[in-house]
Amino acid sequence: MHIPDNYLSPQTCAVMTAAVVPAWTISIKKIKQSLPPEKVAMMGVAAAFSFLGMMFNVPLPGGTTGHAVGGTLIALLLGPYASCISVSIALLLQALLFGDGGIISFGANSFNMAFVLPFVGYAIAHAISPNWGKNKNRDLVAAGIGSYAGINAAALSAAIEFGIQPMLFKDSAGNALFCPYGLNVSIPAMMAGHLTLFGLAEVVFTVAILAFVWKAAPEFTGEKTKTGLPLKILLAVLICAVPVGLLAEGTAWGEWGTDEIAATGAGFTPKGMLHGFDFSSMIPDYSLKGLPDWFGYILSAAIGAAVLIIVFRIAGSIVSKGSRHDRAAA
Repeated sequence: MHIPDNYLSPQTCAVMTAAVVPAWTISIKKIKQSLPPEKVAMMGVAAAFSFLGMMFNVPLPGGTTGHAVGGTLIALLLGPYASCISVSIALLLQALLFGDGGIISFGANSFNMAFVLPFVGYAIAHAISPNWGKNKNRDLVAAGIGSYAGINAAALSAAIEFGIQPMLFKDSAGNALFCPYGLNVSIPAMMAGHLTLFGLAEVVFTVAILAFVWKAAPEFTGEKTKTGLPLKILLAVLICAVPVGLLAEGTAWGEWGTDEIAATGAGFTPKGMLHGFDFSSMIPDYSLKGLPDWFGYILSAAIGAAVLIIVFRIAGSIVSKGSRHDRAAA
């Protein structure tokens, strides 16, 4: 679901960025108002969950792959506004450091995975279990259904963004300038995987970690704020297990390189892709030169998780100092 650069026109990317900016602005304001400063630091752990979850690629017959996102999980732990920012920062790190997802398409990816997914998932989960926290079994069922709905809503949003490209942007010969597949292809292609295995992966990831956190990690749900041993062990296990994601061969639908797209059925490489924006990340495709793929993948997972945790700890410290300053001034 990570839309690379040049699959969407610059105009589409601008519109999607403009659409998600209000969500970021409101989310930051809501976090400052309702989330205790000590919980802001926990957003880093939540973002690490999302980052690591997206590294576990799931294969689908036909050669495509997909993954969980964890947006509903974070929304149910810290609220949808915290999820919006946490997933957005995780996506930004993936784009800048690992080349996973585009730079100019960052707004579109954030709209789909950091806005649509967590807010839809959270709303549906709370609609199914309105007395959240009173019945854990009901809550887990609601979380599973909400996460399934959330990731499929995000997939549909991405499919529409892909599918409108050949309708709106063509060269003088009538060929698509960007994504060459219309809605009649993009929607079935995206939804087939997400309605089945990828949606199931999101449900399992959400329910399993939510159940674990409720039982063993009061950092999210109680007064305790320091990351405890069980949570550290969970993060370490996820980091060490990420090479499982390398077992899924093939490229996710809509994430092919310019050297691959002509062979997918398009028959040509759109000019907008050939001559579009180009960005070289520091650790492309989560691989480090001279190291085995599996080891580079683990190191990338550790680096990404650590950066996210550090960033949000710094943010939490800043928010905490600001709160103390405001109380002192009052």
